[in-house]
Amino acid sequence: MLKDLSLSLNVLKRHLCSLFIITALGLLSATAQIKYVPHDERSDAGMGVDRIARFFTATYESKAAQKDEEIRWVQLDLGEKKKIDGIKLLPKVSPWGYVQSIGFPARFKIEMSDDPDFKTAVMYENRTREIFQDPYDVICTFDGKEVNARYVRLTALQLRQKRLAMSKIMVMSDGKDIAEGCPASDSESGNLGVSVLTRPTRPQGEGVVTNNPGNIIPSDKWNPVAYKAQAPKGGVQLGDGLFKTTMENNITYLLSSFTFDELVRNFYLKAGRPVKPLEERLNNFWFVDLPGQEAGRFLMGAGNTLRWMENAELRTRMNRIVDVIDECKEPDGYIMAYPKNKIFAGEYGAYTRSWVTHGLIEAGYAGNTKAFPLLRGFYDWFNTSCYLPEMLRRAGQGSQGIIPSTRMYFTPVGKPKDIEVVQQYFQENYWMEQMADRDEKAIWLYPYDRPHNYLLTAIEPYLDLYRATGAKKYLDAASGAWDLYHNNWEHVGGSIAICEGTDLYPPKSYYLHRSTGELCGSVFWAFLNQRFHLLNPDDEKYVAEIEKSIYNNLIANQVGDKGIRYHAVLADHKDVNNRQPFSMSTCCEGQGTRMIGALPEFIYSVAGDGVYVDLFASSTIKFPTQTGTMSLKMDTRFPYDQKVLLTVNADRPVKSKIRIRVPSWAAGEMPVMVNGKKVVKGKPGTYVSLDRNWNNGDVISFYLPMNFRMTKYEGEERDPDHERFALEYGPVLMAYVSVKGKTENIKLTVSPEKLIKSLTPADGKPLHFKVKGNNDFVYMPYFEVQDESFTCFP
Repeated sequence: MLKDLSLSLNVLKRHLCSLFIITALGLLSATAQIKYVPHDERSDAGMGVDRIARFFTATYESKAAQKDEEIRWVQLDLGEKKKIDGIKLLPKVSPWGYVQSIGFPARFKIEMSDDPDFKTAVMYENRTREIFQDPYDVICTFDGKEVNARYVRLTALQLRQKRLAMSKIMVMSDGKDIAEGCPASDSESGNLGVSVLTRPTRPQGEGVVTNNPGNIIPSDKWNPVAYKAQAPKGGVQLGDGLFKTTMENNITYLLSSFTFDELVRNFYLKAGRPVKPLEERLNNFWFVDLPGQEAGRFLMGAGNTLRWMENAELRTRMNRIVDVIDECKEPDGYIMAYPKNKIFAGEYGAYTRSWVTHGLIEAGYAGNTKAFPLLRGFYDWFNTSCYLPEMLRRAGQGSQGIIPSTRMYFTPVGKPKDIEVVQQYFQENYWMEQMADRDEKAIWLYPYDRPHNYLLTAIEPYLDLYRATGAKKYLDAASGAWDLYHNNWEHVGGSIAICEGTDLYPPKSYYLHRSTGELCGSVFWAFLNQRFHLLNPDDEKYVAEIEKSIYNNLIANQVGDKGIRYHAVLADHKDVNNRQPFSMSTCCEGQGTRMIGALPEFIYSVAGDGVYVDLFASSTIKFPTQTGTMSLKMDTRFPYDQKVLLTVNADRPVKSKIRIRVPSWAAGEMPVMVNGKKVVKGKPGTYVSLDRNWNNGDVISFYLPMNFRMTKYEGEERDPDHERFALEYGPVLMAYVSVKGKTENIKLTVSPEKLIKSLTPADGKPLHFKVKGNNDFVYMPYFEVQDESFTCFP
C-alpha cells in the first residue's frame, strides 16, 4: 500500500511540474512550434493503483470534533472469533470535481480483540508515531499478519477535517471480506447496528477498473435496427414566431458572450502557445476546471444553428475554432485541451470530452470539412488508449463519457470499435437489469459517483447500442429508464426533478425549493425521447415530452439574448437557485445552446413514405418522396393561436403520407380539413395519416383543441393547510404572477374547482389570463416569466 501511495503522490508532483513547464514554454515564444513529448502515459496518470470508485449515497462519518487532536474510534463485531489476515480502509472520497479524501485519520491504529471493551487487544497496525499521508482515493491495505479475533477497532488519534470518515472497512480472510453485514459501533454514538461501514460490495466492485471484454458483441453478429423516421439535418426554414426569435437570441448570445481568444485559450495553453492572462470573470470552475468545454459549447450551438440559418460571423468563428483544434492536435490524433495525463482530473475525461465531441459533430453536419476527420483521429487514439479501464469509475461523472462514443459511431466516419469500446469499458450490466426491472434505486441511489439528471445522458447510449447491435437488452434498459423518470422524477411541465447536490431525491419527491429542473436534464430527456420517437414515430408520447421540454424548460430558461439560466425554478423567482450568471459557459448554457440550435429538427421527422408533423411552428420543410421532392409550409402562431395551415408545394402531383400529430393534451378530437373539406378526425395522443396524391397548392388546416388542465401537487413540500395546483394550457405550463411585486403568500382567491371558469383572457396579451375578482395576479406562460415573482403551484 505504501508503495502505491508514494507512487500516487509522485505522480501528482509530476503533474504540477509538467503544467508549470507547459505554461512557461507558452510564455517564452509566440512563434514556438507545437511539440509534444511522448510520455509513459500509464505512469503519468497514476494508473495501476488500487483506488476506490467515487461514492455518494452511503458513507460513515463520526460526529464532528472541536479539534483534530480529539480521539475517535469505530469498531466492527464479526459475531465470533475468526481468522483475519488483512484490513482494507476505503477512504471517503469527495464526489465533487477533483479527488480528495474526507476525514481519513492522520494518525491511527488498528487493534483486534475478543473483548468489546478492548481491555486486552492485539496491535495489528500502528500508525500513531508520524503523520500518515492523505491517501486521497487510494485504498489502504494492511496485511502480512494473521490474527484470530472477534472485534476490530480503528482508533484515530489525530483527525482530518475534525472528523473520522470512511467509505467502508473490509476485514479480509483468505481473500474474502468477512465483515460484510456485521454490526458496528463508535466512540460517540455507541451501537450503530449494521453500518454502511460493512455494507455489501457495490455491484461492479469498489475499485475504479472496469474491463469486461465478454460484453462485446462481435460486429459480424450485429442485427442493426434502423430508425423508422429520421430527424432532418437540414432543409427546414423557420418563419416568424417563437422558435425563430429563440434561435436569433441564441445567435446573439453565442457571438457576444465570449471572444474568440477566450474560446480557444485552453487549447493554446495546452499546446504551449502564448495566451493572455485570464480575466477575473473567467477565473471560475467552468473555464479553469473544464478546459475545452467552452469551445465545445460554442461549436454545439453554432454548428446546430448553421444547419438552418446562415450567419457569416457565426460560421467564421466556428471554422476558426475548428482550425485551432486542428493546429493543436498531437501527432497521434489527440485533440483535447488538457494533457493526456490529466484525463482523470475532475470531469476532464467525461464532461469535457463529451462537449468537444458534440461540438465537432455539429460542426461537421454544418459543413466544416475538418471536424469529422479530427474526431476520427481522436477516437482512433481513444479506442486504444491505456486509460480506458479506469475511465468510467475514476473520471468524475464518468458515465457521461459514454455518449460521445456512441454518437461517434453514427457519424459518417464511425467504426464498430466505437461501440465495442463502450461495451467493454462502460457498459453496466447490473444497471441495465435494474432499469429493465423498473427498480427506482437505479436512478436515485445509483451506487457510483452521485445520482444526477446526468444519468439521462448515460441512458441515451443504450438506445444507440440497441440500434447498432439489435440486442434487445439495451432497449429494455432504456425503456425501463424512461418509465422510471417519467413516473417518478418529472415535474408538471416536464422538467427533471432530480439533480446533483448534497440532497437525495426520492421517487415522487418533486421538490420545489431545491435545485431541480436543471436545463441539462431537460435537454438530455428531449434527445432521449427523440431517439424513442424515431424508433416508434407513431407513438405520440415521446414528442409530447419533447414539446414540454422545449416550451417549459428550454425557452423558459433563455434570458433574451443575454444568456441561459441553469434551473427551471417553479416558485418564488427564477433566479432563486440560479446563482450562476447567465453567461459563464455553464453546463446548462452548453446544452441549452445546443438544443436551441437544433429546434427545427424537432418540428418534423421524415420517413421513407412521407413526413410527420410533430410540433407546430411557422416553418417550411423540403423532403424527398417516392415520386419527387415536395415542400410543406406551416403557417401558425402556436402556442398563441390554435390555427394551423399546411400548404403543399410540388412541381407535379406527388404521392406521400403526411402524418399530423394530435397532441395528448388536446381537449377532444381534432377535425382535419384538406382544401376546406373535413377528411378525418384525430383522437388525442395519436397521428392522423393523410395518404394521397398531393397537388401544388393543396392546403391542410386544423385547430388545435387547447384547454386548461389542473394537476394537484403531491410532492414532499405539500402544505398540510392548503392544496396546491399547477395549471397548464395545452403543452404550456402557466405561472401565477404577481403584477404588483408581491413576493410572499401567493395564494389563489378562488377554489380549485372554480378556477378554470374564473379565468378571462387579458386584453391584447395572448395566453395571459386574469382571475375573476383578483387584480393582483395574472396567469401567463411560464416561459415568459423573467424577473417577476410567481409560482407554478399556488
